[in-house]
This record gives sequence, structure tokens and C-alpha cells, in this order.
Amino acid sequence: MAAFEQMDRAELQSELDRLKEEYAQFKAKGLSLNMARGKPSAEQLDLSLPLLSCISSAQDCIAEDGTDCRNYGVLDGLPEAKRLMATMLDDAPENVIVGGNSSLTLMGNAVARCLDFGTLGSKPWAQYPGIKWICPVPGYDRHFGITESFGIEMIPVKMNENGPDMDEVERIVAEDDSVKGIWCVPKYSNPGGVTYSKDVVRRLATMPCAANDFRIFWDNAYSVHHLNPFKADQDQLLDIAEACREASNPDRYFKFASTSKVTLPGAGISAIAASPDNIAEIKKRMATTVISYDKLNQLRHVRFLKNADGLAAHMEKHADILRPKFTLVENELTMGLSEVGGCTWTKPRGGYFVSFDAPEGCAKRIVQLAKEAGVTMTDAGATWPYKHDPYDSNIRIAPTLPPLYELREALNVFVCCVKIAYAEKLLA
Repeated sequence: MAAFEQMDRAELQSELDRLKEEYAQFKAKGLSLNMARGKPSAEQLDLSLPLLSCISSAQDCIAEDGTDCRNYGVLDGLPEAKRLMATMLDDAPENVIVGGNSSLTLMGNAVARCLDFGTLGSKPWAQYPGIKWICPVPGYDRHFGITESFGIEMIPVKMNENGPDMDEVERIVAEDDSVKGIWCVPKYSNPGGVTYSKDVVRRLATMPCAANDFRIFWDNAYSVHHLNPFKADQDQLLDIAEACREASNPDRYFKFASTSKVTLPGAGISAIAASPDNIAEIKKRMATTVISYDKLNQLRHVRFLKNADGLAAHMEKHADILRPKFTLVENELTMGLSEVGGCTWTKPRGGYFVSFDAPEGCAKRIVQLAKEAGVTMTDAGATWPYKHDPYDSNIRIAPTLPPLYELREALNVFVCCVKIAYAEKLLA
């Protein structure tokens, strides 16, 4: 078939009529399919069921240092849990605080602390007339939700194949001391699957900032979430902590991670890593509202995952389930959209998403059509601050939850919707 752009109006109208017939057949099936959020599948969740039986007696509740984990205490996490999370955070256990089930909560709390108290002697951020935040786009909608909820002005900066556009980031932070932070998903980013290059990491660490309390919120959510079993096919990330220390900016970063997509979402453990001075300050502030997080769950995770090798072996099982789904996405989009110009998508080596860029002005229409046909996608615009994609182009595809046969059907619907939306645009 000729590319849509090469068809005359009559040919394109005929193709649109054919596509609408195909679309009507999808609607008639009464589908209920979901590619909206990066959730593990039931098959993946089954991998971690043994976690639930790791504690079955009173003796099982005793940590390696003799702590009875059924009781109060140990604000910053069990030593063995710190060691485990340090492997995900690429840091030393003494620089780690283990939290509850949500790293997003740790991030929100970190922003709130800086607003209320400042950080390491700086003025509380809330005392500024207004503060700003750099948001690489496309990015994670829940990050943007945190900063928006605090009334922080968000500045979008485009991502490229190496990370955020550092020329733009450096320009922004150098000239405005009200810019206090940047959201980063530095490995297998959400949604683009990008891993920051060494140059980007070093530039983030070394860049001159007008605000001496500027902070990098380093959400390493996918640090161990490779799709390929061989190290040569896995992305490697330079440690932001090491880069900041070498740049004489040792306090510039907060690192976050969790086991949400390792074991059981909502029933995992999370952690923050930072410089010794930052960790001391965080513990001081935490102590007024937290006595301890769930130490029994920390024990379960340590006994189930054990160490870095155990974690890697467990994640290989996840990869074996996920890899065919990402292969299917690539194959279906390549075969289905060969005649549709202006469509691009990522081919990630890890993480949970594919970032799809439709022809400009088509994303909302595509998502609407898919929804009406029974396929739920992430809302168009969600990958931008304020849910406003000025190009109306980016759509996040989350292929992880549905089984393969449902995913194939959902992708067939999606491809049909992309073609309809683009044909309508060309005929408008």
C-alpha cells in the first residue's frame, strides 16, 4: 500500500472508509483491554509468592542484629535491608534509609521537607515568591503530580537519546535561583526507555547552579529492570553520587528506588540514598513522624531476594516474561504503521514502557478512538507537565500487564486508531 502522504484525496478517503469498517468490527467485540499503566502481570506477581511465607514463626521475626521486628524501633531500616537496597541504589548501606512500600512517598516527603525547612541550612523553599522545577519530557506523570500539588512551576525540557537536553538544563539552572530541582528517571526512563549517558550524568553533577540548594531527584526506578539477560545488552548508568562528589557538589542529589516492580507493588520496600549530611538531616526530620517502617516486610524481602545475585536472578525471570511483549510491540507497530509517516517509537532495553510519537495533533484523537473501542491507554498529554503536550503527539504504551494474546489485540486496535486519526488529519 502507498504511504498515506502519497495518496490523493479520493484514495485516502477510500482507505479511511475501510479503516472505519475495521474499527467497527473491533468495537463490536466489546473489548476491555488495558495498556495504560506499567503494572506487572499476574504471571510476574506469581514469581514473588514465596515472599509471603518467609516469616512463619516468632524466631523468623528476629533480625541479624537481634532486633525483634514485631516491635517498634529502627527508624532508618534494618542493616540487612539497607544492604539489599544499596545494591539497587548503587550506594553504601550507611547512606541508605529504608522506607515503606512507596518510593513516590519518599519523593513527595523530600519535596515537602525542603519547602518547610529548607535543606542543609538553606532558606525554606516555601519562603521564596515562587519556585520552579525542571521536568524532562516525555516524563513520569506522577512526578509531575507531586510538583504540581505543591504549586511549583514546572519547566519542560526535551529528552533525547542521551537524557535531558543539557544545554537547556544548564542555561535554566545557571540564571535563576528559584529553580530548585529536576526530576530524573535516569535508567530505562519512563516512558522513553532512555539511560542517561556518562556525559549527561557528569554535567548534572558539575553544572553551575544559581541556587546552592538545587537538588537532583534521581528516581532510579528501573535500575535492575533489564529486558536482556546478557550484560553486554544491558544499559549501564554512571553513579550520580560519585559524579557529584568528584564535582565537589556532594549534597546535590537524592536517589530513590523501590521493589514495587521487583516483588509486589504496594507491598514492597523503598529507599532513599543521599550524602551523609543529607541522610542525617532526613533522619532528624523523619523522627518526629515515624517510629519505624515495616521491618517484617524488610525481613521478608531480604530473605527472599538475599543479595545482589539473588536480585539479579529474580529479575531475569521477570525479563523472560516481559521480553516477548516488547518484541510484540515492536513487530506490530513496524508491520502495522509502515505506510503512516511521522510515527516514531522507542525500542527500550529495559523498563516498562514504549514511548510512541504520533503525527503532530493526533494523540488525543488516537487515545479517544482506542477508548471507544475498549482499549484503555495512558491519557494523551500525561507525559508532560500539567497534562499539556503542546504537540499533541506523545502516547505512553504500557505492554506489561496484559497476556500476549490480549496485548496483540490491543495493539491491532491501536494501529487502526493511529491510521484513522492520521487519515482524518490529512483530509481535514
